[in-house]
Amino acid sequence: MNGKVKGSVSLFADEFTNYNESDIGIKAVMLLESLGYEVVIPRHRESGRTFLSKGLLRSARKVAVQNILMLRDVVTDERPLVGIEPSALLTFRDEYPEIAGKDLADDARKIAGNAFLFEEFICREIDRGNISPENFTGKPARILLHGHCQQKAVASTAPTIRMLSLPANYIVEEINDGCCGMAGAFGYEKEHYDLSMKIGEMVLFPAVRAASGETVITAPGTSCRHHIADGTGKKALHPVEVLYDALLK
Repeated sequence: MNGKVKGSVSLFADEFTNYNESDIGIKAVMLLESLGYEVVIPRHRESGRTFLSKGLLRSARKVAVQNILMLRDVVTDERPLVGIEPSALLTFRDEYPEIAGKDLADDARKIAGNAFLFEEFICREIDRGNISPENFTGKPARILLHGHCQQKAVASTAPTIRMLSLPANYIVEEINDGCCGMAGAFGYEKEHYDLSMKIGEMVLFPAVRAASGETVITAPGTSCRHHIADGTGKKALHPVEVLYDALLK
């Protein structure tokens, strides 16, 4: 880390990043440190998102309670919780305050108020004057974004578009589509495979195939990226990877 430390971040090493795509997590740490932030990965459990997606509420609540107890004295406005996978991080904001129970409700709301998607945190720091286009390349690039369903439903893709537009000559276009077809683990299941692929063929796959070879395809969701690869043969990057690649090193 070079120069003055601008702040500190508690990075949520979600189950998808930690076990399947650790390279994205490593780039997230390197990007934040290059921009002047101390990165701490606190003790925590998985998010519980996979339990919630299957209706296993008791198991999800057990995970939520453990995470709240581990993070309630760690996550603050000065050290927010920042997440890479939208569905995992947004669990803290959407479900935890509802399932935590009366005794932990205040702690759950406090964590929820300081839980940010990676791109939301970057935009907050842009507004505070801590991050600017001068940190990034001036070379032009065209970015094609597929937004994550959970993010579109509970938050917004606007911070993702703004973050990806931070390099001065990056042009970002969001695909006007709905679900990619995966819906978490839905598309991985044999009985749903054909339907999942048909949903992808409605808008997403044709848009990705039509993009030029120079266009950067990006998608925040891990399932979305895998679906794009399987359905089109093209690799989609996480927005963290796109911004890291644009960093002046």
